[in-house]
Amino acid sequence: MHLEISSLQTPEEIELESKLSELGSLEKDLAQRELELATHIAELHALERKYLGIVGLRYAKLDEIEARIAEALASRSPHDHSARERAEKAQSQARESAQSTEDLGPYPERERFEPSDDIKKLFREVAKCIHPDLTTNEEERILRTKLMAEANKAYEEGDEARLRAILREWQSSPEAIEGEDTGSKLVRTIRKLSQVKERLKVIEIEITKLKTTDLYELKTKVEEAIREGRDLLAEMAARLDQQIKDAQERLAEIKESGISR
Repeated sequence: MHLEISSLQTPEEIELESKLSELGSLEKDLAQRELELATHIAELHALERKYLGIVGLRYAKLDEIEARIAEALASRSPHDHSARERAEKAQSQARESAQSTEDLGPYPERERFEPSDDIKKLFREVAKCIHPDLTTNEEERILRTKLMAEANKAYEEGDEARLRAILREWQSSPEAIEGEDTGSKLVRTIRKLSQVKERLKVIEIEITKLKTTDLYELKTKVEEAIREGRDLLAEMAARLDQQIKDAQERLAEIKESGISR
């Protein structure tokens, strides 16, 4: 029976069947790798915000005190150009530190990004349906890109309802319906395969780049400390608190006596 069915298929139909099978497998790989990339990014964003809230704010405070110390010393020696340069450099550092934390806003209750298995599964389903590299139509690609960006944001925020809404929006859109003859389908499928393979390469590059960043190195150290029963950021904060205390005492001494250590 199988031979009879195969004999009725044109070469294009046989090739299309093979390419569709390959595409189906790659679509699963693509959805999984997009999930992994989105998870890496969300974890780093969460850690960055936590770091700024715990450590960054303390650095900003310390730099502000150090700038005041440098300014006080420079004011006592108006003809000392090196002292003035140190004061200006300290002020610049203080402004930079303050700027890095000024948009921090309220610290979030969720300290770590820990997506549930359900939202991971939903994200993979969304990615398989709407991924921009699964179309050869430029207008449709623009829509898919917009929806994929919204899906990434919803995933990072743990917004399962929004992910489901995006999926429903796509499934009910005219773009979700495909047709045309075998030859056109074959060409479209081959192009999709090329796009998906290229995107997989890009994802690998992006993940590799993320793993070379200072933030990812900090993430590795934080996780290692957790395994040892330690809180690395709390340790960093404690050291900075002591440095802030010492700097405040030094500033007070300079103001009172004009003598620096």
